[in-house]
Formats: sequence, structure tokens, C-alpha cells
Amino acid sequence: MSRPVPNPGILDIAPYTPGKTPVPEPGRKVFKLSANETPFGPSPRAIEAFKHVADHLEDYPEGTSRVLREAIGRTFGLDPNRIICGAGSDEILNLLAHTYLSHGDEAISTTHGFLVYPIATMAVGARNVVAAEKNLTADVDAILKAVTPRTKLVWLANPNNPTGTYLPFDEVKRLRAGLPSHVLLVLDAAYCDYVSRNDYEMGIELVATTENTVVTHTFSKIHGLAALRIGWMFGPEHIIDAVNRIRGPFNVSTPAMYAAVAAIEDTEHQAMSKQFTETWRNWLAEEIGKLGLKVTPSVANFVLIHFPTEGKTSDAADAFLTKRGLVLRSLKNYGLPHSLRMTIGTEEANRLVVEGLRDFMAGR
Repeated sequence: MSRPVPNPGILDIAPYTPGKTPVPEPGRKVFKLSANETPFGPSPRAIEAFKHVADHLEDYPEGTSRVLREAIGRTFGLDPNRIICGAGSDEILNLLAHTYLSHGDEAISTTHGFLVYPIATMAVGARNVVAAEKNLTADVDAILKAVTPRTKLVWLANPNNPTGTYLPFDEVKRLRAGLPSHVLLVLDAAYCDYVSRNDYEMGIELVATTENTVVTHTFSKIHGLAALRIGWMFGPEHIIDAVNRIRGPFNVSTPAMYAAVAAIEDTEHQAMSKQFTETWRNWLAEEIGKLGLKVTPSVANFVLIHFPTEGKTSDAADAFLTKRGLVLRSLKNYGLPHSLRMTIGTEEANRLVVEGLRDFMAGR
């Protein structure tokens, strides 16, 4: 019996595996620290804005996300006509792949880059080329070396997930200058709101001054709107025009749109979350380091913890912590089989993880 057959290469794609969602058990408190969600939730203003539109759910959204594009424009000093919104930045990444990649093309990502990049690339029949990292950080020279006549796009998460590392803006500019002009550079700045380094920029200046660079961002992290699936991109007019031609006409829901407007305008909520994250990121790195475990320096809202290859392994640590209701992210699918990624949670959760790791390392 015949049946529909997927396009070539589709079944070669490893499906995206999200962080574990803990199963509540009676009498046990559970902390989900596997998906880089903010422990504070969204701004109260965003929740109120979400509720405010509940009486009009029968109406289609305004098709261009105009009010949100204008709010983003006011916040960052951008032309709203050069902004596109999507159902999470993931949708925008896939739209870029559909717009600029086809069979026989190549796109470059780095060894431990976000897993959506190879999925989006391979879904349109293009080839994902992996550029080696240096010290778990994107390496500009390795990326440039990987360029061939078939290269059409470069994916760069900055900061990177799941390593928490970043490229200084001078290095990003060097990358752009070294790429052929027809190659699109996609700067994924999902975690930029947590960075406090003087040599970091999310990439808006580069987008504003070139014809071949875009920057994407999300409301899922510091804004706490992951459940609403909303993100955005700033790019040259010709790229926005091309992507808009294949974007779904109502891809951003009205509740998501208005919640995002309220969230981006609540700068106090963002500042509180950033300061808390920085304080506890430093504390976690120091305390976990005291246990004899290596922690990769991070600028995001998570830390990458490395375990021995034998004995006190990451698998054993994961099982030990899970029994205590502390759910971290295993990273085998990211090529980091001996590491766990921990989202920075509440003070209680952070202290419990360190206590749990201390007991684990001591064999208690």
C-alpha cells in the first residue's frame, strides 16, 4: 500500500527535545530548572494586559503586530517597518531558512549551537555545516573557514545556549566583514537582556549599517512570556519584505501582542530580574566550583556544569537531583554528554541544588 512520503532529508532530522518537565508527587516540592524560564514570571502589567483582551477572543489579531512593533521601536530606537514579529523567535528562524535556503545550499552553525538551527536548515533541504568552537565559544576563524560557495546563511546565538558564552561585538563585526556579502548573518540575541559586559552588543548597530544581517529576540526569557510564543526580528527592509511574504497573516495572537507591549515597557521588572540573575549566577559558579566541579563562565540566566566521565557522572547527578525534585537539563543531544545545564531559579531552588550537589559529590 502506498502512502505519503516525506521530502528527502526530513527523516534524517533529530527532533527537538525540550527540557524535562517534572511530574509532581505528593509531599515533594519540585523545581523545574531545565528550560531557562524566569523564576519571577511575567510583569504584572503583562498579565493584566493579557486578561484585558479576554472578552474579544473571537476577533482575528491585527495582522502586522503593529502595536508591538511600535513598542519595540520606541524601546530600541528602531523603525517599526524594519521589525517583524513571530510566534516565538523560533518561527522567525524557520521563516528565514525558508526564505533564504534551498536544496544544495549550506548554513553554518557552531558545535554547541541552538538545536533549532540545524532543524530549520535541514527542513528546507539545505546542509548544516558545523564550525568548531574554542573553549565552548563560537570561533570566528572556524566559521569563516567553513564558508564555501554554497554557504548562504550563518546562525550565531550570542549569548549561546546551552554554553552561556558570548562573542564580543568586535568579533561579531569581524565575522560580518569576513563573510561574503550574499551570506545572511543571523544574530540570535535571546539571552542578551542578561548580559552586563561592556564589550557586548546584541547587534542592532550591525543590522542598521549592513544589508545582510538580522537580529532576533524573544519574549520567552527575561519577559517571562514563554507560554505565549512571541518573538521579533530587526532587519533590512528587503529582508523584512521577503519574510513577510511567507509569514502567516495572524501568526501573533492578540493576547500575546498586548502582553508583550506591557512587558517591554516594564523596565523595573526587567532590571530586577537581571540583577537577581547576575547575583545568583556568580554565587552558583563560586559555590559549585568549591565542590570540584567546573562551571563554564556564563552571561545568561543559566550555568553549564561539567562532571567527571566516570564515577560522579552527569547522569548520576541528574538522577540524584531529580529524586530531590531538582530538574536540570541533560545535554547529550547538544554533544555535551558529561554536562548539565541549570537555569538560575529562586533563592530556595539555587541553594537546594548546591546542597544536593554537595551531598552527591560526598556520596551521601
